[in-house]
Amino acid sequence: MKTTSDKPDAAIELRNISFTYPGHDRPVFDNLNFSFRGGHMGLIGDNGSGKTTLFHIMVGLLAPDSGQVLFNGKVMESEEDFTLLRRQVGMLFQNADDQLFSPSVLEDIAFGPLNLGFRPEEAREIALTTLDRVGLAGYEDRITHHLSGGEKRLVALATVLAMEPEILLLDEPTNDLDNAARRRLLDILGSLDQSLILISHDWDFLSRLTSTFYALENGQLVRSNRVSIHQHQHVHPLGDRRHIHPPC
Repeated sequence: MKTTSDKPDAAIELRNISFTYPGHDRPVFDNLNFSFRGGHMGLIGDNGSGKTTLFHIMVGLLAPDSGQVLFNGKVMESEEDFTLLRRQVGMLFQNADDQLFSPSVLEDIAFGPLNLGFRPEEAREIALTTLDRVGLAGYEDRITHHLSGGEKRLVALATVLAMEPEILLLDEPTNDLDNAARRRLLDILGSLDQSLILISHDWDFLSRLTSTFYALENGQLVRSNRVSIHQHQHVHPLGDRRHIHPPC
């Protein structure tokens, strides 16, 4: 597997992005500007604030009403441009079923390397190695749609990692995960060399993987470099078990 340590960080830039969903009066983004030049960034915001939409615009799944997406200084103007971008910017969808479409786990993971031009035997080896990285060695012949929600989530991550992208866009990666799978995912992501942008409502998970935070508020990205550490007392059933609290 390659690392990014021997090359400049890949960069995504959004310039003057405006976007409104058809049939809606209120824009999701209004002249939004943003630049990401590597590292680990957390993205937070209320439901419906546009976090997933922002990711989709970054990788060309949605076209803005106005503005430009740049990757490594080049304006992305065509589907061909975005196809090349998606080889270096891997996105983990919020719903794993949106990412998995092949009959078997191996076929799903090998699909990306095959599209990159690897021979079938090479793509198979990459798929097997990636399965081992996410703790699912031996799953290659499993039927994808028979997997549990957590297993699907890890296979979906493997399909992204098999492409060896420079940047990972992770949309609520702890969805459908129990505590054991969540800890496994935390270990996997914490060991990666890639830069990443992480959307999550799981504050503990977010704080363990990212050091820079942006919030989407009123169609704009607001940066926060300050983390306030605080204590509180509370009581509820099963409070002695490992658990997380959603944001207030």
